[in-house]
Amino acid sequence: MYSLNHFEMQSLQGILRSPYMIYAIDLVDEFIQKNKQPQVEATKNAFNEIYRILNESKNSVDEFLAERKRIGEIKDEKQALKSIAGNSFSKIIEYIFLKNKIVGNIRPDIFITSQKSKVPNFEEISTIKIGNETQKPDCDLVIYSINGDGTLKKCIILSLKTSLRERAGQTYKWKLLMEIATSAKTLREKYEIHYETKIMPLICFATVNFYNEINNPQQRGMFKFFDKTFIAKNIDSDFICKLSTLPNFVNEKL
Repeated sequence: MYSLNHFEMQSLQGILRSPYMIYAIDLVDEFIQKNKQPQVEATKNAFNEIYRILNESKNSVDEFLAERKRIGEIKDEKQALKSIAGNSFSKIIEYIFLKNKIVGNIRPDIFITSQKSKVPNFEEISTIKIGNETQKPDCDLVIYSINGDGTLKKCIILSLKTSLRERAGQTYKWKLLMEIATSAKTLREKYEIHYETKIMPLICFATVNFYNEINNPQQRGMFKFFDKTFIAKNIDSDFICKLSTLPNFVNEKL
C-alpha cells in the first residue's frame, strides 16, 4: 500500500470538502467495496463507472444548486451546473487516480494534479511561441513522473470534456502545432514557431460522452491526433479506450 504524500493529501482533502462531490465520492467507494473483483481490479474499473456516477449524482447536485440560489450565492443554476459538471469530472478522475495509487496500481513516482504550477518546468513544456505571441494547450489535469532529484521526468497533458461540442478541438490543434514546431522546418520558419523543451509531453483526451457523440465521424476524426483517448464509460470500442486503462498507460509511458 502506498501512503499519499503531503501534497496528495491536500488534493484529496480538497476533493472531499467539495459539497457537490459528496454523493459521487460515496458512489465510487461503494462500487469498490461491493465489487466481487479483487480490490486492485475494482479500483481500476471504478474509472469506467464515472458516467453512471455523475448521472446518479445529478439530483444531489441539483439540490445543492437550488440551495445556493435560495440563499443568493448564484443566479443562474444552468450555468452553474455546466461548471460543476466539468469540475466534477476532473475531481472524480483525480480521486480515483489517488485510490489506484494507494492500492499499488500506479507507480509511487507518478503524480496527478489540476494545479499546473505544481509541475516542474510546466511553463516550458506547454508554451509554443509564434512570433511575439504564445499558444498553450487546453489542460485540465497533468499526470507526470519525477526523477530522484525532484525534476520532471515525463508528462501527460490530459484534456477533459463532458461534451465533444465544447472545446475538444482546441487540444488537438495545439497537438498539431507541437508536431509542426518539432518537425516541419519550412512551416516553423514561415510562422515563426519556436518550441524549446527537452521533454515532449503526451497529449491525451478523455470524455464522459454525455450526448453520445463519439460515433459521429467528424468527432471520431479528432481522436487520431491524440496520443491516447479515453472514455469514462463501461463500453467496448475499437477507436477509444476505457478510462480503466489509464493506470497501465501511465505506468508504461511515464
